[in-house]
Amino acid sequence: MLHLIACLGNIGDEYAATRHNIGFRIADKLAADAGISFQDKRYGFVARIRVKNQELLLLKPSTYMNLSGNAVRYWMNKENIPLERLLVVVDDIALPFGTIRMKPGGSEGGHNGLRSISQQLATQQYARLRFGIGSDFQHGNQIDYVLGEFSDEELTHMDERVALAADAVKAYALSGLNFAMNNYYNK
Repeated sequence: MLHLIACLGNIGDEYAATRHNIGFRIADKLAADAGISFQDKRYGFVARIRVKNQELLLLKPSTYMNLSGNAVRYWMNKENIPLERLLVVVDDIALPFGTIRMKPGGSEGGHNGLRSISQQLATQQYARLRFGIGSDFQHGNQIDYVLGEFSDEELTHMDERVALAADAVKAYALSGLNFAMNNYYNK
C-alpha cells in the first residue's frame, strides 16, 4: 500500500539547517536508513522506500513552504493516493524542541505550509506529524526564528529526535495513525 509522506521545508542551501526545514531532515533520515537517494521530479524531490509491506513516497516539495499544497496535491493525484494515506511532517513552534505529536487533522496554527495544503485539498482533515522547534523568540521575530538555525544544545539532541520522528512515520505506515499517536506521544 502506497503512502505519501510530505515532509515540509524550503529548498536551497541557505535554508538547509533552519528550523523550518525539520521536515526535510526527517525525510533525509528515512531515505538514508533505506539506502535510497532523492530524485528531482515535478514539484519536489521524491524517494520511494519500503517499510515491510508498505511503500512510502517521500516528498520534499520544491515549491517553497508557502506553496507546499501544490506539490502535495500533484503527487496525490499522480499516484492516486487517498487522503487517509497522506502524512504531512512539519515544524511546530507551539511544541518544545524535539517533541513529537501526531494528529488526524485540525487547524494550521499559523503555519503557511499547512495552510497551502489545506487550501489545495479543500480540507484540514489529513494526518500530521508535528516536530517541536520551540518558541524562544521575542514577539515579532517569529519569521527570523523559524528561518534561523538550531542552537548548539538542540543540535546535541537532533539525531536522536529525528530518528524518533522517522520511527513514528514508519509506525504510522505499518500500524496506522492511532497506533503511532499513542506510541510516540511524550517520547
